[in-house]
Amino acid sequence: MAGHLKQKQLKDAVKIISSGSLLFASYLTVVGDERFYANQLMPLLQRIVGAETAHVLAVKMIGLGLVPLNCYQDPASLEVKVLGLTFKNPVGIAAGFDKHAEAVDGLYKVGFGFVEVGTITPKPQEGNPKPRVFRLTADQGIINRYGFNSCGLEEAQLRMKARDATRQQLSRAGLPLGINLGKNKLSQDAGADYLEGVRALGSLADYLVVNVSSPNTPGLRNLQGKAELQQLLQRVLKERNALQGEFKPPVLVKIAPDLTAQDRQDIADVVTELGVDGLMVSNTTVSRPETLRDPNKCEVGGLSGQPLKDLSTNTVREMYSLTKGKMPIIGIGGVASGQDALDKIRAGASLVQLYTALTYQGPPVVTKIKRELEQLLEEQGFSSVSEAVGADHREEKGMICKCSSQQKTVTVEKDVASLAALSSS
Repeated sequence: MAGHLKQKQLKDAVKIISSGSLLFASYLTVVGDERFYANQLMPLLQRIVGAETAHVLAVKMIGLGLVPLNCYQDPASLEVKVLGLTFKNPVGIAAGFDKHAEAVDGLYKVGFGFVEVGTITPKPQEGNPKPRVFRLTADQGIINRYGFNSCGLEEAQLRMKARDATRQQLSRAGLPLGINLGKNKLSQDAGADYLEGVRALGSLADYLVVNVSSPNTPGLRNLQGKAELQQLLQRVLKERNALQGEFKPPVLVKIAPDLTAQDRQDIADVVTELGVDGLMVSNTTVSRPETLRDPNKCEVGGLSGQPLKDLSTNTVREMYSLTKGKMPIIGIGGVASGQDALDKIRAGASLVQLYTALTYQGPPVVTKIKRELEQLLEEQGFSSVSEAVGADHREEKGMICKCSSQQKTVTVEKDVASLAALSSS
């Protein structure tokens, strides 16, 4: 009898502990505990749910507004004024997450300072065969070969027209919306595809992105060639300028990190000459660093996340230098912390975007990055993000001037010593 009683008490205790653990886990999920998401919840979900399924579910849930509580208030130091727009904070969601513009308002709720939807192609297309998304968990990266799976312009236009009044209101509040445009896989006239995108969605966007750098659409990266890019952008800018209404959305070009020095120089020359409004740096990479450890590292497609971080930051730095700091840059690739964001900002980016970090750390990563960035700016003596943009270049220039000055001083001292020696003799 006593043994039966003890067994019942043990079962009751297990039930209480299990219920308590579930309640506690639910509480941490709702309040958006950063460590719980990064170390417990997201790894668990990744073991249970495949990469593309998880992506689709995440868009659905965020689209329904099912996101963790976000109590962080963006400080004045994170506000950025660039591209003729105001951004409450410099952290945006990169294109590729909300491909069909289904979760825009939920993404603002997560804490992003701006949202970019797409890539959207003129006609609906399925993209490449599945499986086409692969986690590199050991490397905190992802390889995807989606291939511009898109709902097409017609569906996207209907969805975005329905919330255009909200878009305008949010834009005035410092939460702009970008639309990323692409070409259909089988299109014979890439330029015509981009022009169709500008006509259909230009008046519904705060900025437009011409995506010529995805590695998963055959021939697309060829549009980064000097002659091809110049011709394409001339047509796009002309179409943008012909849009009805007073506001003409800024046009940015999204480039690859896998460019030669001549390619980068050519792109800088073209966008400067034509008066393009900004650069998105960068898309995913087809390169594979030797440091990759995950078994999925050999999959074909574009690599994003931490393995892309240094390559994209160096590309930001190079493009800032080639455009003499006059071209606004949005830095993308491997942003998972405040330090990652600041590295890109100091290299020359006015804004940053993330996507892969959301996969590994969940929605709370956005608040974490903003909070860390706010602290780092203060520690390094910057009163705002804008003040930190391109700081590495100014410090480097200062070091060169200092070294040059020291060299001149040494030379003068040597000359004086030589004259003194001649006088004494």
